[in-house]
Amino acid sequence: MRIKAVLLDLDETLWPVAPVIQHAESTLYDWLAIHTPNVVQYYSIEQLRASRIDLIKSNPRFEYDLWALRHTLLSNVFAELGEDPEKARQAMAVFANARNQVTLYEDVLPALSELSEHVVLGTVSNGFADLQVIGISGYFKVSLAAHSFGCAKPDPRIFMAACAELNLTPDQVMVVGDDLLLDVHGAQQVGMQGVWMNRHHVDLQQTRHSHVRPDAIVANLQEVIKFL
Repeated sequence: MRIKAVLLDLDETLWPVAPVIQHAESTLYDWLAIHTPNVVQYYSIEQLRASRIDLIKSNPRFEYDLWALRHTLLSNVFAELGEDPEKARQAMAVFANARNQVTLYEDVLPALSELSEHVVLGTVSNGFADLQVIGISGYFKVSLAAHSFGCAKPDPRIFMAACAELNLTPDQVMVVGDDLLLDVHGAQQVGMQGVWMNRHHVDLQQTRHSHVRPDAIVANLQEVIKFL
């Protein structure tokens, strides 16, 4: 078997992310209401989200370091409203804790156990979920996250770094992810196989990146096992 390792995306590949982010932002906002009441007086969750989007334009780092983006925004808002900027660190801890309260798709744990018997597993993510806190870090030999690595998918460097850590060539590695551009195209441009995780059975031709041609399309991790 040519494929010796499988690199998995996290958000929307191993768990649904929208409810996680909504829960994390709501939990953070409840914390702000208690510890920084000035903030919630002047900013709604939606206004904080809009300010965060605007802040991305101010620093290229914020394109890949989502932790720094959120932390910087909170620090700026706290300073603006006379709150202790040091509280931004505490607020981020609250957010991160809620961010890691994910619900894995039902197929994930059984499939990770089976996959790990046949190939080496790793993760490459643009988010900042903590696999150790979530409880699945033991399945993965390598886990690269954009915020700590210094660039995000589909940048070839993060994929090649994963290959280097695995001591494998790109043609020996498969990437599985839900994003056609970031995961599938990103993998294919360096010579890896790119598999599209299409859990919601979206028509490829109706996507924004219909020009991308995945090596396979799967609806769950069990189908990855069959493909291998």
